[in-house]
Amino acid sequence: MSADIDLIYLDYAATTPPAQQVLQRMREVQANAWFNPSSNHLGGMTSAAVVRAAAEQLASLLNVGAESLIWTSGATEANNLAILGAAKQREHRGKHLVTMRTEHKAVVDVFRALEKLGFDVTWLEPDKHGHLSVERFSAALRDDTQLASIMHVNNETGAIQEIATLGSACRQRGIVFHVDGAQACGKMPLDLARLPIDLYSLTAHKFYGPKGVGALFVAEGTPLTPLMFGGGQQRRLRPGTLAVDLIAGLGEAAALAAASIERDLPHLSALKEQLFTGIKEIEGLHINGPEQGGYPGILNVGLDDVEGESLLLALEPLCVATGSACNSRNQEPSYVLRALGRSDFEAQSAIRFSFGRMTKPEDIDAAIALYRQGVEKLRGLAPAAAN
Repeated sequence: MSADIDLIYLDYAATTPPAQQVLQRMREVQANAWFNPSSNHLGGMTSAAVVRAAAEQLASLLNVGAESLIWTSGATEANNLAILGAAKQREHRGKHLVTMRTEHKAVVDVFRALEKLGFDVTWLEPDKHGHLSVERFSAALRDDTQLASIMHVNNETGAIQEIATLGSACRQRGIVFHVDGAQACGKMPLDLARLPIDLYSLTAHKFYGPKGVGALFVAEGTPLTPLMFGGGQQRRLRPGTLAVDLIAGLGEAAALAAASIERDLPHLSALKEQLFTGIKEIEGLHINGPEQGGYPGILNVGLDDVEGESLLLALEPLCVATGSACNSRNQEPSYVLRALGRSDFEAQSAIRFSFGRMTKPEDIDAAIALYRQGVEKLRGLAPAAAN
């Protein structure tokens, strides 16, 4: 594709553009606070103050104490630290774990690894809209269950799980409850002080911060076994020199989110309604995920007779996805959509539109036109069209 073609970006679930305030804050830190925050001289103390300020910004967004946060390189590392760290720490309690088949690969693959280590994992199925019933979840909990992990917002369908109720079921039985919040943090109101959640993973680049930095909320009294060794930083749970500029960017993104969420959600809802209204009359179109509710920044649709990868190419310069960005190079149909009951072809026909704070109504108009044209073109090329 030519470099001078203007892209229409509707792939916010994969990554969001960093906000200008975030970039400016990072430039300031790179210029003036580039020191090692563990150093005990004035420069080190300057950088340490930047890290503390960012922790307070994120803690304010989540309504938790700053001391409960562990900086990571992103949600993948946070998920690994939470799940592996809790499972190994509490192995004496039991070796039964509970999760969903529609979790992100950064969770699914961790549980696969634990199965190889002798843990017993119950893989729960969602309903056809991607939701996990509280009854099914509660029925899966056993006396030897020590950890459950359920995603807050699904990255492919936008389905929102009832984490408050699920967490309460775990809290009543002394089970550690982890939530992958990568698609929710900074996008939806979140009060961890009032939720029965022990571990919550997040990443900056899903809410207008930089890539390469995230965090794990660890509730008081939730012990973890560290995955890395080599220093005393961060209570020895995640040693290593902190990336001060990235952390500052995450903090700034958190502060912006706290001030913007209430405006963002109606904006996203209007965009989603505009998009669906513009394409819903296409014959054979179906929604993958919740038809009502769900996170308003994601709309996943499929067709009965059009393959998604071919459609994706026909949509250029529209930037959308056929599934999770972390699995986009894999030609296998989405395991998330198959868990919802879609056939392999139906799953392969999926296109995920995701939008955000910077998306404009004219972007949606362009996406509607390109999608309708792309579908018409591919259907015109199909062998059946000649009959």
